[in-house]
Amino acid sequence: MDSISYKTVYKNKETAQKNWILVDAENEVLGRLASRVAYMLRGKHKTSFTPHMDSGDNIVVVNAEKIKLTGKKLTDKSYIRHTGYPGGQRFTTPKELLRTFPERIIEMAVKRMLPKTKLGDQVYKNLFVYVGEKHPHEAQQPKAIKLTTIK
Repeated sequence: MDSISYKTVYKNKETAQKNWILVDAENEVLGRLASRVAYMLRGKHKTSFTPHMDSGDNIVVVNAEKIKLTGKKLTDKSYIRHTGYPGGQRFTTPKELLRTFPERIIEMAVKRMLPKTKLGDQVYKNLFVYVGEKHPHEAQQPKAIKLTTIK
């Protein structure tokens, strides 16, 4: 019997085409920004998406200090960490983090939207978040995009 067969072609480390993308976080809502960045980090916006490979793009986020949080999240939301010592549970709010380390808010939001596996750790390394307009990735010529174009 002569039938047409199609073979699924998966990308691997050598054939994955990883681009550099520049995202401006100014006046963007944190959750919407983080979900779209996580989507592009995984590579789900590409037709060659391979679930078990890191086929996403390298993403540079600038102006991390100018993000928006809706409602009362700026004061009511809390981030919890533990020092490792007894009684070492520490709490902080986004308002305090914006004052000290504004890039950590975006990094934490994106990391928590990625898989909690070795692949998620590998994909997370492709995210670069900076305060202000300047970033050290000019040599890679990142392409600036609007997040509203990514679904």
